[in-house]
Amino acid sequence: MQQKLENRKEVWKAISLFYLDTELQEPDYKYITEIFKKSNLTLAELKEIDLLEVFPALQLNLTNVAGEWAGFDEEWLIKVCTENYNKRGNKLFKTITKLRNVFSYWMRKKHWEIIEGLCNAK
Repeated sequence: MQQKLENRKEVWKAISLFYLDTELQEPDYKYITEIFKKSNLTLAELKEIDLLEVFPALQLNLTNVAGEWAGFDEEWLIKVCTENYNKRGNKLFKTITKLRNVFSYWMRKKHWEIIEGLCNAK
């Protein structure tokens, strides 16, 4: 399990860019796409990591008027995403997270569409 979590750290950091209060540019998307490709995870697996591990940690930044724009503290991000990873099997956690995502996914949808396009282009 430790190796699985080690492999996720770069993915968590890359996905966290979707939650910053900044407009991502083409180089950002290319960087994220490269991290995703190196992970050897499918897009479906990456989206599930976003939903169940990153989104619960960073969802409030999507609606915060003074949201984080420079980047999240890496140590904190990894700690919280690890905690969320360990909750993935909890049905209540999954249900609540999925319900919250219904109202927030539109704020990340464009990012995933761009990433999918880049992944399919190569």
